[in-house]
Amino acid sequence: MTVARSLVLFALAAVAEIGGAWLVWQGVREHRGWLWIGAGVVALGAYGFVATLQPDANFGRILAAYGGVFVAGSLAWGMAVDGFRPDRYDVVGALVCLVGVGIIMYAPRAG
Repeated sequence: MTVARSLVLFALAAVAEIGGAWLVWQGVREHRGWLWIGAGVVALGAYGFVATLQPDANFGRILAAYGGVFVAGSLAWGMAVDGFRPDRYDVVGALVCLVGVGIIMYAPRAG
């Protein structure tokens, strides 16, 4: 159950961080205004909070592993929201990152 909880938390963190960054982007680059920027800042703050809920207590490990989730999630967000079409190198790179997530977070460790 701990791995499932961790995966759900990574997904929630990705939605909060990527969504927050996208909202700020929309507010600034697409001139949608301060409401969008403010919503993005709130979402980015939520990301920081969600990351603290991971079962592993090692900040560096959590953030390193989350980096791989962020890479794959960013490509997926771009596909779902902005019509981005990744090429095979994007897909392979994202898969490599997700393998890294699995190794960093879920490899058996002594003690």
